[in-house]
Amino acid sequence: MLAERYPGIPRIALTATADEMTRKEIVARLHLQNARVFISSFDRPNIRYRIAEKDSARKQLLNFIRTEHDGESGIVYCLSRSTVDETAAFLEGQGVNALPYHAGLDNSTREANQSRFIREDGVVMVATIAFGMGIDKPDVRFVAHLDLPKSMEGYYQETGRAGRDGLPADAWMIYGLGDVVQQRWMIDQSEASEEYKRIFTAKLDAILGLCEAADCRRVRLLDYFGESSQPCGNCDNCLTPPEEWDGTEAARKLMSCILRCQQASGFSFGAQQVIDILRGKSTAKVEQFGHEKLSTFGIGADLDVMQWRSVLRQLVMMRLVRVDHERFNTLRLTEGSRAVLRGEKQLRLRRPAKASAKPRADRKLIDKSRIGVEEVADVAPVDEAAYEALRTWRREVSKEHSVPAYTVFHDSTLKELARVRPQSLTQLRAISGIGATKLERYGEALLEILGAR
Repeated sequence: MLAERYPGIPRIALTATADEMTRKEIVARLHLQNARVFISSFDRPNIRYRIAEKDSARKQLLNFIRTEHDGESGIVYCLSRSTVDETAAFLEGQGVNALPYHAGLDNSTREANQSRFIREDGVVMVATIAFGMGIDKPDVRFVAHLDLPKSMEGYYQETGRAGRDGLPADAWMIYGLGDVVQQRWMIDQSEASEEYKRIFTAKLDAILGLCEAADCRRVRLLDYFGESSQPCGNCDNCLTPPEEWDGTEAARKLMSCILRCQQASGFSFGAQQVIDILRGKSTAKVEQFGHEKLSTFGIGADLDVMQWRSVLRQLVMMRLVRVDHERFNTLRLTEGSRAVLRGEKQLRLRRPAKASAKPRADRKLIDKSRIGVEEVADVAPVDEAAYEALRTWRREVSKEHSVPAYTVFHDSTLKELARVRPQSLTQLRAISGIGATKLERYGEALLEILGAR
């Protein structure tokens, strides 16, 4: 409206994350058709993207933090406030310095938790998407998602809060069939127009496609934003390529079982009942409905529960099976399933790779020519004892001056100090992140910690 009323006024539109469709809408709504458009790269090469199947969410998260990011800052995103509270309490009970953040907390609690996260080392913030806008903490070493994000834009924005100091960071996510069902139910129940429901559904399908992809995660992510790239060699699919297999027969067994259950009982059943029948498991519910007499009883005993859930989740994603939200999340076949049942269509499914805990390689930060020490090799290890001593000192300084720890020195500077072990003010001056002011203020203290005084 303002653009039409005041056409001569200069205008600029800025956005951190927008796909092509959103960019076109911005241009149209703000009448910027003749404006120049500048788009920078969406690539964050220091972030490793990793996605796995959800099994025991909190235990998986705890194992990830303990084995790879113990004592480091991170953000854990959850879909609901209750999950935030429960997850934060669980982590705190396991010795992780975790805090909750969501709109249901009072202002003073939110502000206090946010302040601790920004100022202190090693705080893990468990939050809804209410947390993050305006947060620019450079040493966030991981962003974890316990629930499926609603879109690629949301996923990119949230994971982009990790590794802003340029050091290696992880974008870690787990998801399951329940996430797919919940997100599609939320879209169906929305009061938005049918056009916007189609848009939201397409965005959900895109993030599901990323989750189920067997190729490079980064290539998929950048392609969504219109940027071409090559396999990164640094995501889970590049490091441990998942297998693809001919899932046609498994899909036919599962869909046949859904159909036989409906024919025998006159109504549909949920995922657990169908999988129990396929695996030949004689539960009370199976016997109650006489499903042990079905022709599909036991025909899928060659696959375990998690494998069947993976097959079902991919069929739901492909829209060959739908979940009836109105009838207790029971399973129904779609029109598209007919071609598979008739043998007219083959399906290639993803067999998830087993998680591997490979050590992260730190970015090489040493410029030997600046230090003037030829014998310092690029592969010189970080002295962990010195690094922890430097972090402890930084924490004390930040508390004394009531400033965030990273404003004293970034992690990258502390790591370089612990790797190079400079022994003089001259050598300290060559370390990235130490200017004249900080050299004068902290130089002697650093040399004392490093054993040069």
